[in-house]
Amino acid sequence: MIIAIDGPAGSGKSSTAKAVAAKLGFRHLDSGAFYRTLTLAALQRAIPADSWDELDGPALANFKIDAQPSESGFKFSIGDDDVTNEIRSPEVNAHVSQMAAVRAVREWLLERLRSVAKSTNLVADGRDIGTVVFPQADLKIFLVAQSEIRARRRLSEQGNQTPSKIDIQNEVDRLGRRDRMDSQRAVAPLKQADDAVVIDTTDLSFDEQVEEIVRLARVRMANADA
Repeated sequence: MIIAIDGPAGSGKSSTAKAVAAKLGFRHLDSGAFYRTLTLAALQRAIPADSWDELDGPALANFKIDAQPSESGFKFSIGDDDVTNEIRSPEVNAHVSQMAAVRAVREWLLERLRSVAKSTNLVADGRDIGTVVFPQADLKIFLVAQSEIRARRRLSEQGNQTPSKIDIQNEVDRLGRRDRMDSQRAVAPLKQADDAVVIDTTDLSFDEQVEEIVRLARVRMANADA
C-alpha cells in the first residue's frame, strides 16, 4: 500500500508522514530529502545556483548521492559521508526549491523514488508525490494550514521555540515566496490531486492529524480486503 501526503512547506507533511508510517508499521519516504541531498551536493561543490538548470543526468550521478533503508525510513549520503542531518540546514532550506524546479533533477529522481517503493508498504510525502511520483497511490492526503501556523511550525523545526512577531512575519513571507515558486514552476508544480483528501491542520493537534490519516488508511485497507 502507498499513502501519498502532499502539501506546502510547513503544513506538516514530513513529520505527519513519519508518524503515520510508525503507527501503521510502514516505511517512510521523505521525497524532499532526495532533493535536499542533491542541493547539498551542489552547494558543497560550489556550483552556482543560477547554473543548476544546466545539470543533467551524468552530472547528477557524479554527485554520488545514495539512500539506504533505515529502521523506518532512509539514510542519505554523499559519497561516504552520512548527510541525513546536514540536509536540514538553513542554507539547504533556502535553495532546495530552486533545485527541485530543475527538469533534469525531477526526471532523474522519478524512477529512483518509485524504485524504493517496490515490495513495501510506504507513506511518502512531497510536493508532487500524489500527482506525479505515485499517481496511483491507494490514499492521497493534501495537508493545508494557515500561513502563520505554518511559519511557527517551521521556526520550531529550526529550533526557534519562542519566535518574535518579526521572526514569524519573515517566515510567512519566505514561505509565501516558496509557495509561489512551487506552484508556478513549469515542472511538477505543487497542486492538489483530484482524488486527494484535504485535511486542514490549523486547529488540529499533531496527534489528531496523524490519527485521522491512520483511520482513513485502515478504512482503505479494510475495503481492499473485503
